[in-house]
Amino acid sequence: MRPDAGPAAARLQVHHHAMRGRHLRELFARDSERGSELVAEYDGLYLDYAKTHVTAETIDLLAGMARERHLEQGIQDLLSGQPVNCTEARPALHTALRTPAHATLTVGGYDVISRVHRVLDRMGSFADRVRAGQWRGYTGGRIRSVVNIGIGGSHLGPAMAYQALSADVSDDIEVHFVSNIDGHDLAATLRRVDPAHTLFVVSSKTFTTAETLTNARTARAWLVEALGDAEAVAHHFVAVSTNRDAVAAFGIASEAMFEFWDWVGGRCSLHSAIGLSLMLAIGPGQFRRLLAGAHSMDEHFRTAPLRRNLPVLLGMLGVWYRNYFGTTTHAVLPYDQRLARFPAYLQQLEMESNGKSVDRTGRPVQGNTAPVVWGEPGTNGQHAFFQLLHQGTCLVPCEFIGVLEPAHGHTEHHDMLIANLLAQGQALAFGRTEDELAEAGVPAWQRPHRVCPGNRPSVTLLLPRLTPYTLGQLVALYEHKAFTQGWIWGINPFDQWGVELGKTLAGDVLADLQSAQPQPRHDSSTHALIDHYRTHVHQTRPAIAAGGVDPNWKGSGDATKDRV
Repeated sequence: MRPDAGPAAARLQVHHHAMRGRHLRELFARDSERGSELVAEYDGLYLDYAKTHVTAETIDLLAGMARERHLEQGIQDLLSGQPVNCTEARPALHTALRTPAHATLTVGGYDVISRVHRVLDRMGSFADRVRAGQWRGYTGGRIRSVVNIGIGGSHLGPAMAYQALSADVSDDIEVHFVSNIDGHDLAATLRRVDPAHTLFVVSSKTFTTAETLTNARTARAWLVEALGDAEAVAHHFVAVSTNRDAVAAFGIASEAMFEFWDWVGGRCSLHSAIGLSLMLAIGPGQFRRLLAGAHSMDEHFRTAPLRRNLPVLLGMLGVWYRNYFGTTTHAVLPYDQRLARFPAYLQQLEMESNGKSVDRTGRPVQGNTAPVVWGEPGTNGQHAFFQLLHQGTCLVPCEFIGVLEPAHGHTEHHDMLIANLLAQGQALAFGRTEDELAEAGVPAWQRPHRVCPGNRPSVTLLLPRLTPYTLGQLVALYEHKAFTQGWIWGINPFDQWGVELGKTLAGDVLADLQSAQPQPRHDSSTHALIDHYRTHVHQTRPAIAAGGVDPNWKGSGDATKDRV
């Protein structure tokens, strides 16, 4: 369905014509209570959306469109295990990963919750053994380093959360994250760890993901060479997967494989066994607090009225700017260094979920869907791209995220950080006029260069502190925001078929890079690039020079099978 189709959307279009010419200065001048009324709170989270081009009427109209699109039913379908992933005919039950053990949810003839907690209990037992020094390496050494090998959601979620919860991680275990097929990523990590004290967590649902398995095999060879025995693999590798045969063939014992399910999408998998490396770092108890925070947000999403529902509000505001103001991008700006990886995490969550051009029935979407998501922590971003936000020619809605209580004692630093967060939202909204510059004594010739037009929208989300619980809330908040937008746009946010084509073609290109006689199956540009690469490495790759296949370049399985 077009974002501007239907009676509610038509009313929104009329309302937008009335709103688009209003400066945020005017909206605040007309309503002295605006700053305290256009807010929403839940379980310690505080959302201020007063600095956006909305009124109470706008929110009512957006909620009306959401009801017209049956969003409330969509939420219930999502949370009850209906097959909302329509192109793959299965549910998207990541919320079941954080549902308490006493609950039940039957899908496909079995109780999902009991299976989730069996795996969670096994993870906890294993993490306790490693953290207590009971699980040891092949030579008897205690595990001091964990290397998480994954890609996409099996990398971004744990890596983001590990940095975010740095105040909660164990001093006895350091976790490293490897994802890129670029050998520099793995090589740099292996230089920092001792094979006798390192545990590798290989995360791949089908154990065929090209990048993950290539990195895992290289790490395995490194370990066996260092310790001198292939039997060492069973002491230093565990798997997060569903493919027992492939895991066993790798040398990992079945009891060291932790299961998850096809209804867990990669970008929503942090709370599954994909979070094992995080659990090893923060401990099972803290990991369960992460789950509790996410479950709290799930219940809020399930029960709160649309106009007071935090994920729905963020989702509707995103639709408002994307489809009515025509914005193409939005910035996520966490004012907490521990959340430095959060914008990258949201890039996958939002753009892989909603970067679609057909609706759930396979028809072309007539309006715009996901914008480009980007961002960096404040205050670093202020000295990089904020110039564009304030005086550039494109409108970029911003989401500021702040934490009220830091995990350090440097109060002056934190006061300055929060002052900058609040000041940036104020500056974006209200700007600085030429008259104000004149009153400040700025020379006339310089004033046009220093005018900031303002009228740039932002929301501010404040967390009381950054803990496993509040991080769980934050992750679930944005998961449900993405679902809200996808539902309103009429698309399926749980598939990612667009990822497949490049993977499939990469297999053909790889074969031609290694072959003595590349096949004439590519376009002329790709052929020329293949030839240029082969010519350049001719002297450093004797196998290619001799007309054979380089033995160090091993095939990496079917790249189209696993999208975790």
